[in-house]
Amino acid sequence: MFIHLNKAKDFAVSKTSPGGSRKYYLPSGEAFPSVTTVLGYSTKDSINEWRKRVGTKEADKISKQASTRGTKIHLLCEKVLDNEDINLDDLSLLDKEMWSKFRPLLDNINNIHAQEIALYSKHLRLAGRVDCIAEYEGKLSIIDFKTSRKPKKKEWISNYFAQAAAYSIMYEERTGIPINRSVILIAVEGEEPQVFIDRRDNYVETLLLARDKYEREVL
Repeated sequence: MFIHLNKAKDFAVSKTSPGGSRKYYLPSGEAFPSVTTVLGYSTKDSINEWRKRVGTKEADKISKQASTRGTKIHLLCEKVLDNEDINLDDLSLLDKEMWSKFRPLLDNINNIHAQEIALYSKHLRLAGRVDCIAEYEGKLSIIDFKTSRKPKKKEWISNYFAQAAAYSIMYEERTGIPINRSVILIAVEGEEPQVFIDRRDNYVETLLLARDKYEREVL
């Protein structure tokens, strides 16, 4: 059984615009962009290059598969950590294999502070929904669940860590609880899962540069 400590609830309400960008509305009525939208904007050029390289049809297919798989794995993680029964009937054989390899990593998590809650920071002028805030191997961490078709190198996932840094700052601003450890858990197709751990403060600059670019060019 996973232990939950003072489980926090949403601090904001999220809405998606017709264009696909997501904003979070605060109790005050202010609205901040999603950190995933902001970080996605900072990598749009490389994504566009990839789409040109593989072709629009193939890119759409891969993106849809990745989104569907990511949603399923996230939901399974949430249910397991909430001590709920899970059903694997709607998973493909490949997804079941991926999940069976990934599931043991969840046993490193306990003393859960929050799952899937909407956070915001007036300091950052950003908001977002964090996967999990809990102890990982006994240390309080921001924990993010990802899926991938291929193994990643750490230098490729700076945006993942920047996203986790944003959640850490948001949570500290809302609760007063500091968290300087980010854990990225990646379920990989046909491979063993990957675990990446780093300090929040190593990625704050990446986060702020992406935010400034978004505010300068979009807002």
